[in-house]
Amino acid sequence: MEFKNIIIEIKDDLGWIKMNRPQAMNALNFETLGELHKAAEILEKEDAVKVIIITGEGKAFVAGADIAQMKDMDALGARKFSLTGQSVFSYIENLEKPVIAAINGFALGGGCELAMSCDIRIASEKAKFGQPEVGLGVIPGFAGTQRLARICGIGKAKELIFTGDMIDAAAAEKIGLVDRVVPAETLLAEVEKTAKKIAGNGPVAVRIAKTVINRGLDSNLQTGTSLEAEAFGVCFSSGQAKEGMSAFLEKRKPGWK
Repeated sequence: MEFKNIIIEIKDDLGWIKMNRPQAMNALNFETLGELHKAAEILEKEDAVKVIIITGEGKAFVAGADIAQMKDMDALGARKFSLTGQSVFSYIENLEKPVIAAINGFALGGGCELAMSCDIRIASEKAKFGQPEVGLGVIPGFAGTQRLARICGIGKAKELIFTGDMIDAAAAEKIGLVDRVVPAETLLAEVEKTAKKIAGNGPVAVRIAKTVINRGLDSNLQTGTSLEAEAFGVCFSSGQAKEGMSAFLEKRKPGWK
């Protein structure tokens, strides 16, 4: 598939999705959301890819939804736009493969919501975050009201959404919105280092761990721990558990199959 607004690359065992509308600060419109969904599908199906990385070209990660496209929407069109973004981000969140957001610049509105759908968020010290939708007379529509409260807590989510304030990377790290802040010039190298470390572990175990964590958060502790026990047992059916433990005892690197 030819992409207009996205660059997709596969390097070794890492799959890269680069948002590529720098002239529009990588703003999300219907077309870009569709391409993002397709790119995630392609990398999910590619056996060689063990970790997916999403980043932006230019000064922005994603500066938000495309206001020019939204301005003349009616209620039904706006609802469809919201459901489309929610569907794409939910798909990314529930991919079996880990997804890392390499946040190189502005992550506002839909960009902040995209970052929150990723498993790990690593930000440049120059990155900026916020949910400024109320200043436009609307609310976050790509699940921002839900994920931000779950990640940062209800009070902080309400403060950020009600005020529309933009915060820097250090503040975002302090409230748990990002997991790590690094110098701008080393962002991609640091993200790649983390991705390769994940890719070097048992691929079945990593995928199962992601699923158990995500599903457990949607249930109570008893249900979550029961799911964990079942999934722990499944790890032993893949052959990778035996290989990993044998490699440890034999003091060698595992050969995952």
